[in-house]
Amino acid sequence: MAKPNYAYEKRQRELAKKQKKEQKEREKADRKTHPLPGGGDGAPVDGAATDGSDAGGGDGGSGGD
Repeated sequence: MAKPNYAYEKRQRELAKKQKKEQKEREKADRKTHPLPGGGDGAPVDGAATDGSDAGGGDGGSGGD
């Protein structure tokens, strides 16, 4: 059985990370040059946060003794 080429795998991970970082920088630059209408503060619009992940029940881990 052939042994794994860890250097190749590491290089591929580094390239993927670099591409992802560059994509994020491009998107950030695009947001600066073309801001969203309505302020673009990142707040959800039309109740987009109703996926159930933050829906009631429990105290939110406030530690109430």
